[in-house]
Amino acid sequence: MGPFYDKNADRVKENSPLTFEDMKLRRETLEALARMGVTEPTPIQAQATPLLLEGADVIGQAQTGSGKTLAFSIPIVERCDPGEAVVQAMVLVPTRELAFQVGSVIESLSVGHRLRCAFLYGGRDVSDQQALLASGPQVVIGTPGRILDLLFRGNLRLNQLRFLVIDEADEMFDEGFGPDVDQLLDCILQKPQVALFSATIPGWVQSIVARRIPDAVVVKVDHAAPVASVEHRVIEVPEARRVDALEDLLRRDGTSVVFCRTKDGVQRLAERLRRDGFDVQGLQGNMTQPERERVMRGFRMGRTPVLVATNVAARGMDVSHIACVINYDLPDSSELLTHRVGRTGRMGRSGEAITLVTPKDRKRWAAMRGHLKLHIVEEAWPGAQARTEAVAKTETAAASRERSRSSTDRASSPRTGSATGRRDRGRGGDARRFGRQSRDSREGSEIGNAVETTCEGCGRPVRVSWTPSPQRPAYCRDCREVVSVAV
Repeated sequence: MGPFYDKNADRVKENSPLTFEDMKLRRETLEALARMGVTEPTPIQAQATPLLLEGADVIGQAQTGSGKTLAFSIPIVERCDPGEAVVQAMVLVPTRELAFQVGSVIESLSVGHRLRCAFLYGGRDVSDQQALLASGPQVVIGTPGRILDLLFRGNLRLNQLRFLVIDEADEMFDEGFGPDVDQLLDCILQKPQVALFSATIPGWVQSIVARRIPDAVVVKVDHAAPVASVEHRVIEVPEARRVDALEDLLRRDGTSVVFCRTKDGVQRLAERLRRDGFDVQGLQGNMTQPERERVMRGFRMGRTPVLVATNVAARGMDVSHIACVINYDLPDSSELLTHRVGRTGRMGRSGEAITLVTPKDRKRWAAMRGHLKLHIVEEAWPGAQARTEAVAKTETAAASRERSRSSTDRASSPRTGSATGRRDRGRGGDARRFGRQSRDSREGSEIGNAVETTCEGCGRPVRVSWTPSPQRPAYCRDCREVVSVAV
């Protein structure tokens, strides 16, 4: 994995047999874990939590859904002093949803410890968060931008910070959050204990981490692989039939998350699915914070079975009953695919991940798959076979009609002196001379020189006024609307 990992390889702990009781946790923490239904530590908890309890800096790398949040939350509640009304621990996260998720775990653990938490993120009135900080919370969970804002306003003081967690490190050090995170770290004058967690840690992140926390102990569990309990399938589908394929999947699957690339794409797809009778909500970054919380609350409680979302939902959505993750749009990287797939099959549960790949995605998918260390079943969408059969049937019927028309034309040729033939020839000549073509012929009527072909999307017979080609395929009216949604 690189020199940073190699030089710490002898310090990596493997296959630790520790239980929560062996960690000598306080009675209040053990009781909280029991109330949460957590009976034994996962591998990342068994390996990383004892090191953090000992005061070591730790870099924890484990697959999504493996229990990383609890791995650093336990040391936070164990090491913070409820008698001191100052910020002693801070957790940096990339999204509001993840702040809420992490904060919920810490609050559940800290009930018996009488610790107070403050959630600091954008989309909420800053004056409310200023008042919250004035009440003296020991733990702060939030996004870098809002935390920096409150720090510069003088409402947040970090001079007694003991414990710093950077969750989803690969995104936190990316160009979007990186400058804010760097600035925030520079504002912490007294170095705290640092914990850094992520499912994927690319090489460029390793170099940053090596500079910031050079003595960290590295704990790796099932490096960069999506959870083994998830069955991953790739379905190749025509571009114009993606919505049809998606709806086929949603009819048979339970609670599902559908990932799109853009905010507008989420909105358009969610509206299309609702028109087709699906109970669905969209989640994307342009929504207000109350709207996002309302959507997530309905999804967590099972009132909404389908969530269409951008990558904002790829991190921090710990909903145990997600049966299927569907990549409607191919993600930009294998790391992002790992995070998306990790929304299902969490904590050892089974799940399914499906990626829809169109012909134009083949090259990108081939490059992405080379970085994935997992078994993937690739198949064609069953609807494509039905389309192929419909096309063949339509082509046969079209050929038969053409032969019949040719025979009729020869029988009524002007050479026979037929008045009808002369009238037909005259009408056709006028159309060619003036370049006119009626709307009916453009829509496939018998008038004019319409070409009989099949719809590129659904395979139904259509008539158009040009000769179809790969650069200009023919679509029926319904499929033209589908293409506009897909694009």
